[in-house]
Amino acid sequence: MKIELKEKIEKRLRIIYSDGKRERQAAEKLEEYLSKYGEKDGKNTGLSERDSILITYGDTIFEEGKPGLESLGKFLERFVGNTIESVHLLPMYPYTSDDGFSVTDYREINPELGTWEHIRKLSGSYGLMFDAVINHISKSSAWFQGYLQNQEPYRDYFITCDPKADYSAVTRPRALPLLTKFDAVTGEKYLWTTFSEDQIDLNFGCPKLLAEIMELLVFYGSMGAKFIRLDAVGFMWKELGTSCMHLPQTHEIIKLAKDILNVYAPDTRIITETNVPHKDNIRYFGQHGDEADLVYQFPLPPLVMHTFLTGNAEAVSGWLEGLDFPGGGVSYFNFLSSHDGIGIRPAQGLLTEKEQENLVKAALRHGGEVSYKDNGDGTKSPYELNINYQDALAGPEASDGERIGKFLAAQTLLLSLRGVPGIYIHSLLGSRNDYYGKAVSGIPRRINRERLPYDYLERMLTEDTNRKRIFDAVLARLRIRREESAFSPEAIQQVKRLRPEILAFVRENERTEERIHVLINVSGSAQEAAYEELKGRELIKGGMVLGRIRLDPWECAWVKEERL
Repeated sequence: MKIELKEKIEKRLRIIYSDGKRERQAAEKLEEYLSKYGEKDGKNTGLSERDSILITYGDTIFEEGKPGLESLGKFLERFVGNTIESVHLLPMYPYTSDDGFSVTDYREINPELGTWEHIRKLSGSYGLMFDAVINHISKSSAWFQGYLQNQEPYRDYFITCDPKADYSAVTRPRALPLLTKFDAVTGEKYLWTTFSEDQIDLNFGCPKLLAEIMELLVFYGSMGAKFIRLDAVGFMWKELGTSCMHLPQTHEIIKLAKDILNVYAPDTRIITETNVPHKDNIRYFGQHGDEADLVYQFPLPPLVMHTFLTGNAEAVSGWLEGLDFPGGGVSYFNFLSSHDGIGIRPAQGLLTEKEQENLVKAALRHGGEVSYKDNGDGTKSPYELNINYQDALAGPEASDGERIGKFLAAQTLLLSLRGVPGIYIHSLLGSRNDYYGKAVSGIPRRINRERLPYDYLERMLTEDTNRKRIFDAVLARLRIRREESAFSPEAIQQVKRLRPEILAFVRENERTEERIHVLINVSGSAQEAAYEELKGRELIKGGMVLGRIRLDPWECAWVKEERL
């Protein structure tokens, strides 16, 4: 191990543990575990306008009797090609609950999805994002079963708790018990379970566990991960008397992972998933790019939903005006929809309580459900909206034209913003609320996790359907985006206040001197935008613009300035 890395590790461990014995144990284990990997020279190439990430489960598209990853690869090869750069594979490991987020073995592939060979093949065509579900592990895992049997090295891998202690300050993402009782060979134990009784939180206060997780991340890098998503990472370090969220040790563990990956898997980036208010979220960039390479842009889904429900872009325009952009090659991961719901907490301070309440009412009116979090004082508050994003923007009474118009405008906004866009598979495929999946499972989030037969999807995308209309439009705009340097994550973004019904901003790449004016009519009535600099070629529909453009309801324009 390089001296420089050793020194960085020692520095991080001093902050994490403040305990010489545990620091030494962790350092020794790290050196032992990492010795099987060769140190590599290299550095991440910068993110560009060509970068986009498709978010999907490995079996969202399926064929009977075939591994899910094989069917996914077949679909991507035929219908998507190189229009999308990378694919985020949601947890692809063996699991027992929570649609993959209660992992039993971090190093194996779920047999229903395929094998590591399928991963290797897919990584030949796309950059891959792996999930690192490292806040917790399934109670059926060998790790936890070893703990219950009092076996080494698992005795300290989990957090044994005093049920009489005061946990009122702890942040609670779900309205479920924080502690779960288990019978171990040494007696009755209460374990920390942030998310469910089947998801046992890991104890990063244990040096062996910390070292094992760091080596796991390097393993993922060695198996082809271009990105590693740290799931629920804000909860990672626990300390009674605190919120147990975003503690200094958590940030230092991520920085430690970054230091190690820079040496052993330098082509692998870290992305942090923290569904929290913006000011807490952006702290995961660290300083000078020493922590996350990408941070989820969680305020975006509720802000955009609010914008299209009200036909008013003032809130999202104001937020964009005040948005700080980090340097050093790190950026935002922009998304509107994912396997989870639409988080409400990130809208705090950006939308009023009344506006947040209106989002909740709209989700219920449009066929969705609302998940609640426990506030620790006996009360609950909305945590996320469980609804398909297309249905979130327009109710059942809306025409196809209105619903699809709003949805494509929202997707165009996503593709226009500074950062890297993440497109959920069901957004690309034009899916709607899956009431059947939600009903038979009893799981509200299943409303946006429909599984689709390959043959059905093939028919929907080759005939004249709403799915095809959305699919073709999103891919067409992605193709335009990846050829325009003004959409680089490094290109600056400047909001233009025209009128409440129009969201307008300019993307400018100072290196190439290319500028694109983004204009989105968020309302249901025609609008006109006019200003002197608005001159050039319109990229979506074609034609020239000379200082003025008319936008139909929910119409979008990308006007690229041309030198005359």
